[in-house]
Amino acid sequence: MKKQALVRGLILLSALLVLTSCKKDESSATAADANADPVLLLEAGAEPQAPLRYKIADGTTTKSNMDFTIATLATTAESAALSVVPGVRLHIVSGPAMATDNGVKFEVNIAKAEAAVPQGIDPKLAEELRQSAAILDDVGGTVEMNDRGISLSTQLNDKAKSPDLPLRLLMMIVNARTTLSRVVLPAEPVGLGARWEARKELTLYGFKVLQVDSYTLVERVGDEIKLNVTVTQNALPQSIDFPEDGVSIAVEQMVANARGEIILNLNALESDAAAAGEATDKLTVTGPEGTEKVEVNEAFEIRMTNTTAFE
Repeated sequence: MKKQALVRGLILLSALLVLTSCKKDESSATAADANADPVLLLEAGAEPQAPLRYKIADGTTTKSNMDFTIATLATTAESAALSVVPGVRLHIVSGPAMATDNGVKFEVNIAKAEAAVPQGIDPKLAEELRQSAAILDDVGGTVEMNDRGISLSTQLNDKAKSPDLPLRLLMMIVNARTTLSRVVLPAEPVGLGARWEARKELTLYGFKVLQVDSYTLVERVGDEIKLNVTVTQNALPQSIDFPEDGVSIAVEQMVANARGEIILNLNALESDAAAAGEATDKLTVTGPEGTEKVEVNEAFEIRMTNTTAFE
């Protein structure tokens, strides 16, 4: 039964993988890490070209909503299981911003988390959904970034460090926001059609995954830009042991893709964005009950909306 519980946990979390990141501990970062540019410019685009830089004024506060839904189908030789997360909405407040020597620092907090409860659902289950979402209330931290959106430091608040908070869910939220809401910008001047990418090495339950975020500049009007984004993830075959559960899981394939659109305001701490994607994971799970092959297929959607102007 432990094996089944662990597999179910992995199935749910693999659905979040395309938007999940594990940040390095600052104490383990090397000088090379600090100096390396995380952005690779692939094409500078058409003339005229100009630098893209955030211009966050002191005191700036931005409010936004983040909505996500997930559907997962897991199949084995003997059974199939469908899991659907009907929807969660996070009400997020970023700011007030404060200028630093290297850029800008600001707080990010989930003011409220709400579960989308379908009509006619069993009242007990509805309450469980609400309580599961509410665990994210007041989770947050402090972020410092430079004028290219590159994170210089992050610090979680006490609520975010709670042992009751699902760590992988927190990481999904953090990375979804760094991929879609605060885009890293190239050092070079760019014009329409410019393309750049940012690569990340992720860890999920010990599995090593490479994520590539690719951006294309579609339109620019002053300090507001429109981007197309694609996210890809791939993991090489690898195995991880879970001694406490007596289980070993081998990854044969772990692939995820997402596509979306971003409206980025260089004067704000949040953007408008929408993305959707799918993932396929092929796992071999070995435990006291024997060996079982599991294939997991996921579909997910995420949307971010800057609500400041509507208040």
